[in-house]
Amino acid sequence: MAVKVFDSELKVMEILWNEGDLTAGQLARILKEQTGWNRNTTYTVIKKLIDKGAVRRSGSNFLCKALVAKEQIRLYEAEELLDKLFDGSVEVFLSAFLNGGTLSADEINSLKQLVEKLK
Repeated sequence: MAVKVFDSELKVMEILWNEGDLTAGQLARILKEQTGWNRNTTYTVIKKLIDKGAVRRSGSNFLCKALVAKEQIRLYEAEELLDKLFDGSVEVFLSAFLNGGTLSADEINSLKQLVEKLK
């Protein structure tokens, strides 16, 4: 499932991915501590995620469960970035990224192994 999430929504998703299912109240307490959000802000963001089909809330304690895997969001966001800035070209993206010269020898070897797996 392709789902566009905004930064605020990603904060909620990250907590659910890391902690597992939590009640809306637990999410509100965690986000108050991490970001200073008030309870209403957290509930509004949870509602947006429910409307998108990314989160399910159930039961009288409003247990929230992530319905979208982190990998699905990463893939969607990566494709959006490629389309928006690199005309959908992985080659153009990698060229721009690699011209920064920021890869270690281990990272280069890992990338070579990934390319070999794709062959």
